[in-house]
Amino acid sequence: MLEGLRIAHILWMLMRHGLDECLLTIDALKPIRFLRFFTPFYWLNRHQNVSRGERIRCFLEDLGPLYVKFGQILSTRRDLLPDDMALELAKLQDQVPPFSGELARHIIETELGQSTTVLFAEFDVKPLASASIAQVHPARLHNGDQVIIKVVRPGIEKTIRRDIALLYALARLVQHYSADLRRLRPVEIVREYEKTIHDELDLMREASNCALLRRNFAQSELLYVPEIYWDHTSNRVMTQERIFGAPVNQVEIHRRNGIDIKMLAERGVEIFFTQVFRDNFFHADMHPGNIFVGDDGRYIGVDFGIMGALTTQDQRYLAENLLAFFHRDYRRVAELHVESGWTPPDTPVEEFEAAIRSVSEPIWERPISEISFGHFLLRLFQTARRFNMKVQPQLVLLQKTLLNIEGLGRQLYPELDLWQTAKPFMEKWMAEQVGPRAFVRRVKASMPQLSEELPELPHLTYRVLKKAVDGELEIRWRSDQLTALQQQITRDNRRQRWVISGGVLVIGAGLLNLSDHTLLMVMENRQLASIIGGVGVLLLLYGLIRK
Repeated sequence: MLEGLRIAHILWMLMRHGLDECLLTIDALKPIRFLRFFTPFYWLNRHQNVSRGERIRCFLEDLGPLYVKFGQILSTRRDLLPDDMALELAKLQDQVPPFSGELARHIIETELGQSTTVLFAEFDVKPLASASIAQVHPARLHNGDQVIIKVVRPGIEKTIRRDIALLYALARLVQHYSADLRRLRPVEIVREYEKTIHDELDLMREASNCALLRRNFAQSELLYVPEIYWDHTSNRVMTQERIFGAPVNQVEIHRRNGIDIKMLAERGVEIFFTQVFRDNFFHADMHPGNIFVGDDGRYIGVDFGIMGALTTQDQRYLAENLLAFFHRDYRRVAELHVESGWTPPDTPVEEFEAAIRSVSEPIWERPISEISFGHFLLRLFQTARRFNMKVQPQLVLLQKTLLNIEGLGRQLYPELDLWQTAKPFMEKWMAEQVGPRAFVRRVKASMPQLSEELPELPHLTYRVLKKAVDGELEIRWRSDQLTALQQQITRDNRRQRWVISGGVLVIGAGLLNLSDHTLLMVMENRQLASIIGGVGVLLLLYGLIRK
């Protein structure tokens, strides 16, 4: 009943924001399109001059905070959405009314097992900020440290389960009935949202992300990551050092603090590439609300619910892709996609190279300071989709973060030359990965294991040679293709047995029909022949159609 009312409410909001046309493109709903003429929103025509993206954004805002969060995550899938829609959804602000401070106090006390008066010297029931998943309260520990306490909203898990189930139902409906919307892969998008939202509910996970990033930048002058107070943290409550700074996009405040804006923009790029290539662990939600700048010009990061990582192979191929692109070596870009497994091994490299050239060459007509890494990756992935490129979630996160970094960098310093800033870093990283230093480093890393296994090598070698001399050496070779061939041969043999058995029975039935006995015996033979023949035909058919 409640789900039915929720669906009715969503449909009403669709009509209110002029999005009923999108819904009515579904073939199954076309017979009832005439009903839209009976709604007041059709005749008011208030959305004539409002873009589709803006209407979708307002629709999600009116549905509530979880749908706003869904829109935020959807805006990161620029590989799936049209640019106008992605840009509009990126404007969604997660400003949600707070829940009761006393209720937050109760959750903290329940989770941590003590009263707030024992846990904290001061606790402010008035929240400092509020979002769809949690809200934040300022406090002070007994040792004088100022902290913030993040508290998950009460009952949010039940609401999330209900709304995700509804989103899945709507996504499957759209995917089944609308060919136009099927290419957006709505079920996949909902699945990604479900994973992200559940990760953000676990504050212990976020705290561990924060702690790891803090260790990575412990001695850095570029980025400061606040400390986690583990004794005051649980799955639903996280206590973290309170930071003080101005949002990264407040350029005038930074200028008044005497900060070099050009250096600030370049440092942002350096922080990103350091996280991706040195640490392989990057903040994947780097919008202005999560990045601050201290009075000393150092970046300060908060909100570590969404983090990204690449495999070593993806790191290398990504760096090689960018370097090959800036050398206009499109053949190498195409080959790298195949070598990395991002596109199928049978991808026609020549055609892929031509497609990459067609989207890349126009970029070079602009000054290099205007070339966008993020948009290049976006267009590259969109082109690769035509060649059946698999969706790479880690690369989508990376591309979305890179777009954020570029946007912030050029907002701070429009003349920022991202390539000049990033190229030396990537070239140095590549040299460390494939050069002599990389070989020495890998040998050093494997020395403990080698020191344990090396003493056994002479004995193992002797045993192998001894078996070879005595004729006892067996070589076992396993191949997926060979296994598949063996399975196919086994299936074919079974089919042949069924076909032969059926054929024998059919022939036997024919011979019985030719019997020269008395009329009574002939009738009995014919009945028996019919039964045997019928069984034979069934076996024959079964053998022919059996896989």
